[in-house]
Amino acid sequence: MDIARATYPARMDLVRAQELWNPEPGWLNTASYGLPPRPAWEALQAALGQWQVGRTSWEGWGEQAERSRRAFAGLLGVPVGDITIGSTASQLLAPIAAALPAGTNVLAPTEEFTSNLFPWLAQGERGVRVRTVPADRLAESVDAGTDLVAFSLVQSATGAVAEYDAVVTAAREHGALVVVDASQGCGWLPFDAHLADAVVVTAYKWLMAPRGAAFAYLAPSLRERLTPSAANWYAGEDPHASYYGPPLRLAADARRFDLSPAWFCYVGAAPALELLAEIGLPAIREHNVSLANRFLAGLGRPPGDSAIVTVDVPGAEERLAAAGVRAAVRAGRVRASFHLYSTTEDVDLALSALR
Repeated sequence: MDIARATYPARMDLVRAQELWNPEPGWLNTASYGLPPRPAWEALQAALGQWQVGRTSWEGWGEQAERSRRAFAGLLGVPVGDITIGSTASQLLAPIAAALPAGTNVLAPTEEFTSNLFPWLAQGERGVRVRTVPADRLAESVDAGTDLVAFSLVQSATGAVAEYDAVVTAAREHGALVVVDASQGCGWLPFDAHLADAVVVTAYKWLMAPRGAAFAYLAPSLRERLTPSAANWYAGEDPHASYYGPPLRLAADARRFDLSPAWFCYVGAAPALELLAEIGLPAIREHNVSLANRFLAGLGRPPGDSAIVTVDVPGAEERLAAAGVRAAVRAGRVRASFHLYSTTEDVDLALSALR
């Protein structure tokens, strides 16, 4: 397979797309890691085969990072020049945290995943202060003393979808920056990324890429405040003319914050991201939330608006495991997550185990 190409029929519908997976029944744990579609898996195997025998140079693998960047920008609906690539959410947040002046006040949910909490807390010795409140009180807690609001688009432990527009509106009313970790939402939940100052996403969950690929949207006004402390050859205006020697010659856009890409992660990422774009996030959201609500209804719970749900059923972890259902346990509750390769049969298998 040519790793530089992965084409799908225009306007691929979700039913046809599901033919690109063949998961073992009972995978309800995309919130931990996503399963690659066949084109992504085959592209990765082809690249690994090339690497094993030294069949090619590395430039073709590196080009997949740019292909992935373009696809990610398309998913978010933002200019490709506003996207930087890296490896983890916290690494992408690091230059923002490092740029905060002493006395900065950060507001975040108490339940926030620590990749979007520790970077701010680590600046405490410099005088950066972090205040946490319950996630459902985040918007009302933004005040005149708030300089930056950091939160997850979808909460990792519970699947709760943030009041994104309300939090952004409150932050703008008080002149605060908005930093969003969309790792648990990007890939199934449409949102207006350009409303934030920064959006970070790890790609190994709902974007179904190998772990080691991550992306960030950095608004131009925010980039002006940041120092690219991890500057490297790939962050150069022309990476292939940036191998050796001074002067500093970094890209003028968000690429100046790039890490040199982990090749094979992006080889797998590009086809997966392009497939998501072919299907369309609204259709994926409808499918995912419908399955999540089927699961909730089967347990007598009210419907929700998320692809991630949590339930507190006695012995649930053991009962699901015995039935071959793979889910997660977060904050003492079973967490089930549903993506485009999930089926009603997966849901019913889990319900049979829990009833």
